[in-house]
Amino acid sequence: MFHRLFRRPQILASALAGVLLATVGSASAGQRKFAYSYETLTAPVGSVEFENWVTWKHTSGDGRVDQFDFRHEFEFGVTDRLQIGLYVADWRLTDTSTGSRATYRHSGVEVIYNLTNPTTDFIGSALYGELLIGEGVIELEGKLLLQKNFGPVTLVYNAIIEAEWEGKTLKHLDERSGEFAQTLGVSYQVNPNFNVGAELLHEVALPEWRAEGKSVVFAGPNASFRAGRFFATVAGLFRVTDHDEEPDVQTRLIFGVDF
Repeated sequence: MFHRLFRRPQILASALAGVLLATVGSASAGQRKFAYSYETLTAPVGSVEFENWVTWKHTSGDGRVDQFDFRHEFEFGVTDRLQIGLYVADWRLTDTSTGSRATYRHSGVEVIYNLTNPTTDFIGSALYGELLIGEGVIELEGKLLLQKNFGPVTLVYNAIIEAEWEGKTLKHLDERSGEFAQTLGVSYQVNPNFNVGAELLHEVALPEWRAEGKSVVFAGPNASFRAGRFFATVAGLFRVTDHDEEPDVQTRLIFGVDF
């Protein structure tokens, strides 16, 4: 069933759109304006938010690959500057011309600490740290988050460094790799419940941390919706650099609820 369904990307796109519209129609509101970028302000003290992520990557190249990454996360506002997120589960479904396979990837924790305010200060800033642990994999990620608000316009920039260790088990992690990435986003508030904008993603692979690898750039539009306690954010990015082995397009939908 999955194999037949995911051989048709247009069916998936329609399904994602349906989930998005259903979420918006229910009611809802979070603060997320971007799907690939983080903003600098943290969740209010005592707040709890549940988020679901769906990321689809389609690669044509030498052979068709449709990859679906899923994430389920709880976010907690600890202080007026500190936010903690718990990744309950990250899992992946990969569909190719030869078959489909679903795998659990990892669980983990993220911490965001706000430094300055994007409206009242010259520029908003925050630090981000993430630890993921799975079956035979450990990932560490750090980010510098920058943001500036100009009335209804929000500009964000994220600088990201990631390290990964892989092996047959957690006691035998014999492969290592890294990645440097940047994201840039702009969002315009059409009304308090609807924002539109665009995002750019730049990734540079660092195989074995010895040399710079492929540099890939993706760009595309985004939109976010809010109504009451629920929210949904979606972005579609297209590859603008010449690397046929990389995804041609990737789409991310994030939807959730504030408790």
